[in-house]
Amino acid sequence: VGQHQPWAHQVFHDYRRQMRRRYSSVQELEHRQSIFVHNMRFVHSRNRATRFYTLALNHLADRTPQELAALRGRRHSGTPNNGLPFPTELYAGIILPESLDWRMYGAVTPVKDQAVCGSCWSFATTGAMEGALFLKTGVLTPLSQQVLIDCSWGFGNYACDGGEEWRAYEWIKKHGGIASTESYGTYKGQNGLCHYNQSEMLAKITGYVNVTSGNITAVKAAIYKHGPVAVSIDASHKTFSFYSNGIYYEPKCDNTPGSLDHAVLAVGYGVLQGETYWLIKNSWSTYWGNDGYILMAMKDNNCGVATEATYPILA
Repeated sequence: VGQHQPWAHQVFHDYRRQMRRRYSSVQELEHRQSIFVHNMRFVHSRNRATRFYTLALNHLADRTPQELAALRGRRHSGTPNNGLPFPTELYAGIILPESLDWRMYGAVTPVKDQAVCGSCWSFATTGAMEGALFLKTGVLTPLSQQVLIDCSWGFGNYACDGGEEWRAYEWIKKHGGIASTESYGTYKGQNGLCHYNQSEMLAKITGYVNVTSGNITAVKAAIYKHGPVAVSIDASHKTFSFYSNGIYYEPKCDNTPGSLDHAVLAVGYGVLQGETYWLIKNSWSTYWGNDGYILMAMKDNNCGVATEATYPILA
C-alpha cells in the first residue's frame, strides 16, 4: 500500500466501508486498492477533459477489466434472426413528441442488478416485454429474467455467459409466454434449473420486430408506438463503466453489429441543451449511472443504440 498517497488510502477505506467490501487477503486488498486508485485518477482526469457528461467512482471502481467485461454479456452471433422488418410506411406521417419518458406513464419496472453474470440480454428482453404488456393491459408486471437464463439454452443463449434478445423472444414465442418474477422466483445471478409452470406463463407473443438499423427516427417511432425497446450498445469503454450524469458521447465507440457487447433498454428520448439523447435503463443497479440510467447521445448513432433495436409483438 506504500506506493499510494495517504489520502488515497483513506478514500479507499471510505469506499470499502460504503460498499461493504470484504477481501479475502491483504494481497487482494492491495490489488483492489491499486485498481481503485488507477480508476480514481482516470475519473478525475476525464472529468477535467469532458464537457458534456460526468464520471464518478461507483460500485465497480475496484473491479478488474475482466470482471467488468463479464457484465457485458451480449454475444453477437451474426446469425440472421426471424424478426419482422420495421413497418416504416405505417409511421411515415407520424408526428413524434420532442421528448418521451415511459417511466412517467408507469411502463418501466425498477432498475435491477444483474450481479456478476453476463445476463444483460435477459434484462433487455424482459424490459421490452414488460413495457409491451403494460401498453396492452395497463398493468406493470415484473417478468422473470431467471426463466430466460435457465431455460433458453436450446435457443443459443448461454445464461451468464451471454446471449441475444432475439433468441429469448424465440423462446418466449415457442413456450406461449414468459413467467412473472413472482411465479418463477427471484433473480439468482447464476444459472439455475429450468422449472417454469406452463399455466402461469404471461404475455404470449406472435413475433418480434428488427427496427431499421441505424435509423434514429424509426427507433424513436418504435419507442413512441410500442413502448420501451431492447437495444444493444458498445459499452466496452471505461467511460461507460463510470458514467454518472449528462449526455454520454464516447468518440472511441463503435456502432457496427459485431462491436455491440451489452444489451440495455431504451425507455425514451429527449433533448438537453440542444443535444438529443436516448434515455437508457441499465441493469447494473442504482449505484451505477444516474440512479441506474444513462443519457446516450443520438448524434452519429454513437455506441450503436439504433443499430440492433428490437421489440416484441404481443398476441
